[in-house]
Amino acid sequence: MTLLRALPRTVVQVQQRTRHLVSPRAGDIGLREPVRMLVIDAANVIGSRPTGWWRDRPGATRAFAERVRATVSAGRLDPPVTIVLEGRARAGADEADVDGVEVVHAPGEGDDRIAAIAEANRDVVVVTADRELAERVRAANAEVAGPNWLLDQLVD
Repeated sequence: MTLLRALPRTVVQVQQRTRHLVSPRAGDIGLREPVRMLVIDAANVIGSRPTGWWRDRPGATRAFAERVRATVSAGRLDPPVTIVLEGRARAGADEADVDGVEVVHAPGEGDDRIAAIAEANRDVVVVTADRELAERVRAANAEVAGPNWLLDQLVD
């Protein structure tokens, strides 16, 4: 199942309008570009299920990034995908753009970096359950999908 088939209808409409567009690196915040991208609030998504992630934040982050890359490689999510990391979780994955998945280290709050990405790009889908962040990115015309939607897409 691709990103287009799995997202709620309003997000699918955004995806279909912009499928032909190419994404810049999400870490390069600049002028608003016409792109379609999935941006993941990693702290919120990883923390949404009690898997013991709190015992090893870098390890949980590493495993999560690997699963997202495997899911993109398997064609279940369409690139570009950006994973935003903050705090100790940054030690789990280097900043890099590999196989259509870019890992971005937020210098401070991850929410600020995610909001900046949403403001700098068009047709962004942010994965988070954080209500305040959801309000911020919707104000930038981004769509929001919940962590369960993404976690249900990931390959094991």
